[in-house]
Amino acid sequence: MDYQISVAQSDVAFRCDAGETVLDAAERSGYAVPYSCRKGVCSSCEGGVVAGGGRSSVQGDVEGPTERVLLCCLRPSSDMTIAPRKIEKREPVVRKTLDMSVYRVTQPGADVSVLQLRLPAGVRAKFRAGQYLQIELEDGSRRNYSMANPPHESDSVQLHVRHVSGGKFSEGVLRGLEKGQKLRVELPFGEFSLQDESTKPAILLATGTGFAPVKSIVEDAIKRKLERPLYLYWGARRLEDLYLAELANKWHASGKLTFVPVLSEPHKGWTGRSGFVHETVLEDFGSLAGFQVYACGNPAMTSAAHETFVKAGLPDDDFFSDAFVHTDIRP
Repeated sequence: MDYQISVAQSDVAFRCDAGETVLDAAERSGYAVPYSCRKGVCSSCEGGVVAGGGRSSVQGDVEGPTERVLLCCLRPSSDMTIAPRKIEKREPVVRKTLDMSVYRVTQPGADVSVLQLRLPAGVRAKFRAGQYLQIELEDGSRRNYSMANPPHESDSVQLHVRHVSGGKFSEGVLRGLEKGQKLRVELPFGEFSLQDESTKPAILLATGTGFAPVKSIVEDAIKRKLERPLYLYWGARRLEDLYLAELANKWHASGKLTFVPVLSEPHKGWTGRSGFVHETVLEDFGSLAGFQVYACGNPAMTSAAHETFVKAGLPDDDFFSDAFVHTDIRP
C-alpha cells in the first residue's frame, strides 16, 4: 500500500510507500526538504501536517492540522497534505555504498582527528559541497560525518572527527585504524549546500567540527571562482579548539573571505572577539536583511542563531543549518 502526499498551496505531490518516511519519499521522488540528522533531534525537517495522519517514531500519533512535525520520522497511515518549511525540485538522490580505505589519520587538535579515506581505484564520489556521509559500523549502527574536502577532490574524502567520551567510533574504532583498513560508507546525504541561485553575501557560522562542511563549501567556492562575499565566523571555547585556524587565516589573508574567530573562554591576552559566535555576527551586521546564513555545529547554536537572526531581519528561507547531533555514545 502507498499513500498520496500533497504539499499545501502548491501542485507538488508524490507517493509514499507504507512504512516509508515522508522525507525519504520526497527524496526518492526528486524533491529536497531541508534536513540534517535524520534522527528526529535537530528539527531541520520540521513542518506542518494540514490534513491526514500518520505515526512518528519520535512524536507518536500525528493528525492534521498540526504544526512542528518531524518529517524525517513521520510515516503516513492515510493520504496526507503537508506544509514543509521549504521544498524544491531536485534530481532524485543517487547514493553509493562503498568500501573506502584508510589513508591517513592526523590529530590537529587535542580532541579532533582528521581521517582521510581513499575510494577504490577508478571510483569517484559525487556530492555537493557541505554534504555528509554515513559510516557503517560492524553492529549495523551508523555515524554521520561531513565531508570536509570539496567535490572536485572526488577520489577521497576527508572527515573531521571530534573525540566523544565513550564514543564507539571516535574512541573505539578510530584509535585502532591502520592504513589500508576498509570502512563501509554510504553517500551523499544532507541539504547543507550553498544556494547557487543566490548572489547574496553568505555568513558561514560554525562551532567545533562544524568547520568541516564549511571548509568544503569555501574550497568549492574558490575553485568555482564565485564572487559573492563570504564571511566565516568560527566559534570555540579556546584558541586551540580552532584546529585549522591557520587555513582560515590563509583564506582571509588572500581575500577569499572574511574570517572572524570567536572564543567563549578566551585566554589572558586574547585581543580578538569573545562571547557567543552568533551574537558576534549581530554585533557586526545588525540587520541581516539581504544576507544568507549557513550555520553548522551544535544544535544549541544553530537553534539560537535561527531564532535571533530571523528577529534581526533575516528571511526564514535564507537560513540553512546542519546541526551536529552526537550519536557516538556506546549504548
